[in-house]
Amino acid sequence: MTKNLLLVDDEPPIQRALSPVLGADGWTVFSAYTAAEALQFSQAEALDLILLDLGLPDADGKDIIDALRGDGAAAVIILSARHQESEKIAALDAGADDYVDKPFSLEELRARIRAAERRTRAESAAARVYRAGELVVDVGARKVTLMGDTIKLSPKEFDLLRELISHAGQVVTHKRLLIAGWGNPSIDQQYLRGYVALLRQKLEEDPSEPRLIRSEPGVGYRLMLTESLAT
Repeated sequence: MTKNLLLVDDEPPIQRALSPVLGADGWTVFSAYTAAEALQFSQAEALDLILLDLGLPDADGKDIIDALRGDGAAAVIILSARHQESEKIAALDAGADDYVDKPFSLEELRARIRAAERRTRAESAAARVYRAGELVVDVGARKVTLMGDTIKLSPKEFDLLRELISHAGQVVTHKRLLIAGWGNPSIDQQYLRGYVALLRQKLEEDPSEPRLIRSEPGVGYRLMLTESLAT
């Protein structure tokens, strides 16, 4: 099965370093050095994954995420030297699936790519059931079980958990969670922290050291994929 990846970065060393490695991992790699080139590729090819730099010579990468994805389901991972939390939040709110700081290790990037692939496969599955060890969440039935016992969640707790499940393996920003839970991104984040604490109390083996719902300081939360829990 062909897997198409678009690498959008204006730095030739990045292109030269990543293209052969990604190709060896089974990707057909298309290279773009500008936003204009990237948009041409996105219109001509069915893309499964986009690695996108923010500092392009002709546009800010955040501004072309929706256009690059188009009507497809391509995952978008940002590669950027902008380390400010505000930039990460803006990119994730603009529709990016993940954010990797430059400089990065090749193995970290490959792990993030594998996580994006797993999430895409999970979303395309007919049954929306999330499993992590003894935890099973049937999203359609709004049913949560842990070690075979039914766990009662309030409607708001479940809405927040459902939003995390729909983006399992990636960061979900505070803004997205506030919209999912309250319909208003201006709500005090203290309410969100309180509900996440309640979820951890009900779902985590040790709420004081959460392994399932991980905090991304200043940005949001990440629900771990089953394969990642042991790391």
